Amino acid sequence: MADMEVVLDASVLVKWFVEEDASDKALMLRDKYIEGELVILAPELILYEVLNALYFKRLFSREELREISEALEAYSFSLYPLRGEYAAKALEVAFDNDITIYDASYIALAMIKDALVYTADERLIGRLKEEYLKYVKSIRELK
Repeated sequence: MADMEVVLDASVLVKWFVEEDASDKALMLRDKYIEGELVILAPELILYEVLNALYFKRLFSREELREISEALEAYSFSLYPLRGEYAAKALEVAFDNDITIYDASYIALAMIKDALVYTADERLIGRLKEEYLKYVKSIRELK
């Protein structure tokens, strides 16, 4: 499984810092990344989304969130700006599934990179048309 590319969305990364349902699965993906078994790809947006979600949980001080921000930076994920073919694909995914551009950007990246998106957002999965579901997996499915 070395160098297998996966796209993780913000709902998964939040579980690295907050004990929630399926946090164990999210931490398993983190550990595989640290061990070099996975390459994590994501839209640049993920850093904003994770910090915003953690901020609104009101569980962390300003200093703790600053440390989390530094930790996220230190992970050195492969982050992608929404440009060109990638932006066009994200718009296609958003319109075809009536979902946010934010959510569509993760799926579009997976499609372009021929990778899987792991998410904890079951509502998102429920909104996707069949042709897009093959790129998206719930972290709850992980063994």
